[in-house]
Amino acid sequence: MTEHNEIHFPEIEKRILAISEFVKQVVVTKRDNELTAFIYPDFDRLEKANVINIEEKLKWYAVELYNIEAEQGKRVTNYKILTHPFREQPETVSTNTEIEPDNAIYRELKKYLGSVTASPIFPASHLELDLGLDSLEYVMLFMFIEKSYALHLDEEQFSKLMVLEDLYLWIEKHYKKSDISSVNWHDILKEKSKEILVYSPWVMMVWKWTLLPFLKLYLKLKVTGIENLPSSPFIIAPTHHSMLDGFVVLATLPSSVLKKSFFLAYEGEFGTPRLRPVAKYSQMLLIDVDKNIKASLQRTALPLIESQNLVIFPEGARSRDGKLLEFKKFFAILSEELNVPIVPVVMKGTFEAMPTGRIFPKREKISIKYLEPIYPDDESYDKLSDRVRDSIREELKKA
Repeated sequence: MTEHNEIHFPEIEKRILAISEFVKQVVVTKRDNELTAFIYPDFDRLEKANVINIEEKLKWYAVELYNIEAEQGKRVTNYKILTHPFREQPETVSTNTEIEPDNAIYRELKKYLGSVTASPIFPASHLELDLGLDSLEYVMLFMFIEKSYALHLDEEQFSKLMVLEDLYLWIEKHYKKSDISSVNWHDILKEKSKEILVYSPWVMMVWKWTLLPFLKLYLKLKVTGIENLPSSPFIIAPTHHSMLDGFVVLATLPSSVLKKSFFLAYEGEFGTPRLRPVAKYSQMLLIDVDKNIKASLQRTALPLIESQNLVIFPEGARSRDGKLLEFKKFFAILSEELNVPIVPVVMKGTFEAMPTGRIFPKREKISIKYLEPIYPDDESYDKLSDRVRDSIREELKKA
């Protein structure tokens, strides 16, 4: 894992441990002038908190929280999450010599997982940290188990079954049938939802006409590309570098479009007792990546199914350094399966005006540009996502 002659940074390690209760051990070393954190999670606490997106939790609520307060030169630029304590030296733990069980359910589950990951699969494989599954794959896995074995698996149960051996043993103990079935996103998104959209067009107008004068006068907001917005339902996919971004989109959409637009937001930020009523009547759709993921994703699709528009940040989180993050592909899944175009949106200056940690924006010029829509073309979700990302990248390169 680390070389004996590498320099360690105990002050940084101590601070990361203090920031997150989910970090059990951490070692920070320097390689090629970059700080790397090796993190061994507290799996017991993660399990008790029903956390199933471990990397996201540790990245944003341990490493990046530390980086916000750290001075330049002492920020952690890389991290690696370990599945074994440091004293066991993870690189010496051999998984490829494990004896695999002679069990039909194990073989069926392994075959299914092999269709969604290129990583080698063994009984001791952690579904996220070893096999790389994310929230979207979890939903498909839950559906596979439900259709194939007549078992309902929710996030709370799954947080205790994230090692393949534990999962297959749980299925073997509880399954009611064994009839291997295929699963797909079209069926999941089209499944009848109990959710009801709360339309608040006049509240949206109040937000718009309150925010727009402020943004234009204080931040010299420049808006271009409005003519690119389709007349039919579409997905709005903006860059996300600042807390300002959602407000800028809200303020700049034409009134006729805004009244029919819903905004995806995270439960952790807008689900507090104080903000939840505001979110509910501001056409926000709250999701929690560790709870009711399937229902959250179906809720996200509902505006498009009802011929409305959806604002979704493809990066899934705010950039902490102003650079594009990797895109999450759910917006591309929605576009392909519901046959709606995507309008990439580029904002400039919002990171400089209000970087992470700042409460009120500085006076910086900002701009927003709605790019030409990208239509789904019966291609892979990844390819469609790449097309949107490439469009945004090209625009960001322009002066």
